[in-house]
Order: sequence, then structure tokens, then C-alpha cells
Amino acid sequence: MTDNVILRLSNIESSYGPVQAIRGVSLEVQRGAIVTVLGANGAGKTTILKTISGIIDPQKGSVWFDGEDIQCRDPDWVVRRGISHVPEGREVFPMLSVRDNLLMGAFTRRDSAGVAADIERMYGYFPILRERAAQEAGQLSGGQQQMLAIARALMSRPKLLLLDEPSLGLSPKLTKEIFAIVKRVNREEGTTMLLVEQNASIALATADFGYVLEVGRVVMGDSCEALLRKDDIREFYLGMKSESARGERRWKKKKQWR
Repeated sequence: MTDNVILRLSNIESSYGPVQAIRGVSLEVQRGAIVTVLGANGAGKTTILKTISGIIDPQKGSVWFDGEDIQCRDPDWVVRRGISHVPEGREVFPMLSVRDNLLMGAFTRRDSAGVAADIERMYGYFPILRERAAQEAGQLSGGQQQMLAIARALMSRPKLLLLDEPSLGLSPKLTKEIFAIVKRVNREEGTTMLLVEQNASIALATADFGYVLEVGRVVMGDSCEALLRKDDIREFYLGMKSESARGERRWKKKKQWR
């Protein structure tokens, strides 16, 4: 991944106090692509997104976005530069209406006609939000709140959308629906996306390229098509044993009962 790169992390190290969360992470995101980061809980996936969006300042390394270094910038500056972050757990404004949440996503904009048009565009992607436009966001279901969080982030017209565990706490049906919309937005709007997701199966089916993170380090990066063919990915993230592993297990079981 070298041509038309919009985001590049180079040897990033970030910590929470004395605890180092990511260690020398380097990755690239192509403009217009969906890139996913896979890894177990505590691997550092969320920390990567927080470092990009300015919530955490890295101790080492650089974050390059669309032509300039952006590490250690304030989050509101990062949003104005063209990056929107959908955090883990959704974090909508519960006492505000659905429509007001969408307006909060457009806080950097002054084109009222464009903002109104984009609200209608969000209602097109997420019809349930139109039905609940006047309802307080805190009264929505988890899936509806996730839709609202994504729509709110898109209201700033980002060049890059950061998605942190969009399937968290959702049913398989809702997860499939939300990921279909994510892919549709990417294809129709050309919005670049960096996706952190524990549901490796749907992440690899949605994204174009993937990285595997273990204990704060990138240990693998390849096209999602290639990752799906790797035995260790299939076994540890998809729960699918390779034929050789199944054969070895059958042999051990047979030997045990001799």
C-alpha cells in the first residue's frame, strides 16, 4: 500500500500513564479504501484510533494525514482537518434529539443549506433516524444509537472515518445491516475508513486491507482476501481449523484411545 496514501502511522508509541498500549505501530490507509485492524481485547486497537484523532498524544513516531503531520493536535483541529471518530460505545448525546445530535456532528460547518441537505442524506442511509428525529437519543435502541453515531460523524463530511467496534453489543442482524450501510457509504461517497472490529469475519468481508495487532504491535498486514486464506487468521479469529490442524487433532485423539 504505497500509492495514494491518505493516512500513514510511522513507529507510533502511545501510553496510558506508565502502561504502554502500542509499540512502534506503522500502517497505511489508501484513499477511498476500508482498512481494518484486528486483534484481541487489550491489543491496542482503540489506542490507535485515539492517537489519530488527537485524544492521546504519542510519545514517539508520527501521524501523517493528507499531506501533513497531525500528531499532538487537539481533537477539534483534527475534525476540522477531515477526520471523524465514531467511538466505542457510541457516546451519543442522550438528552438531545436525534436531529440535534446530527447538527452537533456539523459543528465545524457554516453552510446551513448544505447541513440541511446532509441531514436528509443521513435519513436516506438510516431511515429509522427520520422516524425518530424528534426523539431523545438516549431513548433509542443500541443499534439505532450506533446508526446515529455513524451519521453524526458523517455530518462533518470527513475525508477519513474512524470506526471503533461498531458491532459492539448488537445482534447479528443489526451488525450485518450496519456494515452494509458502512460499505455503501464508502462506495457511494468515497469516504476512506479505518475500522477497528472484533468480529473478524464481517470486518474482513467489508474491508479491502487488514492489519493484525498483537500486544501493541502490528504482526501482519495484507489484503483481506489474502488474510482470509491464512490458517492462523482462520483459526484464531474465525474459529476455523485448517485441514492439517483437523488431521492432527484426529490423529492425537485416535492415538489417545489406542
